[in-house]
Amino acid sequence: MLTHAEALSIHTTYGIMTPEEYIELYEKFLSGKLTPEEENALNSYQDNFFIQDNDQLSKLSPDDKLTRHTIYRKIRHSVSDHKFRTIKSPWMWAAAAAIMIVALGLGNMLLKDKKQLLITSNRPKKNVHKAIVPGSNNAILTLADGSTILLDDAKNGLMGNPGTSAVKKLKDGLISYTGNAAGQGKTNEEALNIITIPRGGQYTVILPDGTKVWLNSASSLTYPVAFNGIQRKVELKGEAYFEVAKNKQLPFVVHTGKVDVKVLGTHFNVTAYQDEAEIKTTLLEGSVKLTVGSASALLVPGQQGISGSAEDRIITKTVNVNQVVAWKSGYFIFRDSDIKDIMKQIGRWYDVEIEYEGNIPERTFGGTYAKNKDITELLKGLELTGLVHFKIDGRRIIVMS
Repeated sequence: MLTHAEALSIHTTYGIMTPEEYIELYEKFLSGKLTPEEENALNSYQDNFFIQDNDQLSKLSPDDKLTRHTIYRKIRHSVSDHKFRTIKSPWMWAAAAAIMIVALGLGNMLLKDKKQLLITSNRPKKNVHKAIVPGSNNAILTLADGSTILLDDAKNGLMGNPGTSAVKKLKDGLISYTGNAAGQGKTNEEALNIITIPRGGQYTVILPDGTKVWLNSASSLTYPVAFNGIQRKVELKGEAYFEVAKNKQLPFVVHTGKVDVKVLGTHFNVTAYQDEAEIKTTLLEGSVKLTVGSASALLVPGQQGISGSAEDRIITKTVNVNQVVAWKSGYFIFRDSDIKDIMKQIGRWYDVEIEYEGNIPERTFGGTYAKNKDITELLKGLELTGLVHFKIDGRRIIVMS
């Protein structure tokens, strides 16, 4: 006597799987009890059990259509390049309608439980796009002797001993320096370390003086292994949030190429990406002095200083500091934000290329999104405005009007 799996295989081979058999397979799939043979049968025959006739689609309620689309998209996620098959048999349309009733019910249950539907594709791997996942703790530390350490791969504990400062990797992706406090020892300030954050990464470092720095994607920080002399100077490219250790004898200076941010002890955020025209310094606590050529400005908490590349000028304004530093807490917060500014942030965090098609409207967008979510959720939220649409092609996000 044939086993159930063998019977299903024969039915699939000759194209006569019944709706009841497909329903049974689908239920087993949801419960995670499919055998490899049954999974092959489900993969091979899934297209025949989805409504594709316009007359039948028109009978579905808007909620059912949305649920159907969600189920269908998730099932087809790994085989998105597969072409639809045409169902010609009259009884097959009835079977499709019957299966969708069950699928809608199962789909509602599935969506409520937030379980992911996914059927493994049997197609060659070259046709399957690599999933676009959120960024994570990821950085490269270049020591004073030129050697490099991949921090996401390194184990917790001592990693190197540049000069008289020991470098340690702590839990939660932190690195710290110990053994040579600012103003002590004879370590040469030219012995520099560089921490580089790739696209799709972030990292936190505790500098030799105890200053804590959060680095955003596509950023780098250059700093000495020990702070000596008359100031504590670091160089930033990209974006970072600083909590500076207080030391009245040694002011802390962040150099961004054009702007110098000078502080004694304070909390502030600096955005200085090379592909952006403006450098922005936002103060949360304490005070900072900005210097651009012959121009200078003193910020108070809640203010942002903005400088461009064309002239020695600093513009100050009051801003929502929570929005500015949301990236540090794991969120995107957009308020009256230009779509190109939004897509730059998305591109850096998810490590994707951004392209534009057609005339994109000069409109502003808003919303709050968790950075650990699937990129499609964020893009769908922006699409709800009706002003912009997206297409994902491998690791490219195409923005369309």
